[in-house]
Amino acid sequence: MLKSIVQEETTGCGIASVANILGKTYPEMKAIANAMGIHASDKSLWSDTQYVRRLLSWACVETSRSEEPFESWDALPNLALLSIKHHREESKDFWHWVVFKRVDGQPFVLDSASDLPSNIRQDFDAMQPKWFIKVKNS
Repeated sequence: MLKSIVQEETTGCGIASVANILGKTYPEMKAIANAMGIHASDKSLWSDTQYVRRLLSWACVETSRSEEPFESWDALPNLALLSIKHHREESKDFWHWVVFKRVDGQPFVLDSASDLPSNIRQDFDAMQPKWFIKVKNS
C-alpha cells in the first residue's frame, strides 16, 4: 500500500521527500539529517538540491547529476524528486519538494505538505513542476 510521510516542520519537505523514498518516518529521517548537519530551519536548504542528494547518497541511493527540465508527466522516470511551487525571493529560486512515483504503471505524487486533504496526489494539472532529479535505485 502506498503511503506518504507528512513533514513535521514547515520547511521539512526535502527531509520528508527523502523519507518517502527511503521508507523512513519523518523523525528517523530528521535525526539522520541533523547528524549530517542538515536542518530544516537552514534557509539555504530551501533553494539547494545538494542536501537531498547527500541524504539519498547516505543511503546508497543514486540520483542524476543534474536537474532535468520537466516536459510531461509521461516523460518522468519511475521515481523522481520533483520541484513544484517555484517562486523567487531576493533573486533566489525556492520550491517545494515532492516525490513522483509509478506503481504498477500508475503515476502518483507523494506530497508531504501538512495542509493537504490527501498526501497521495493525482491532481497533476494542479501541480506545475519546473524540473526533476531522477532517483536511480532505492
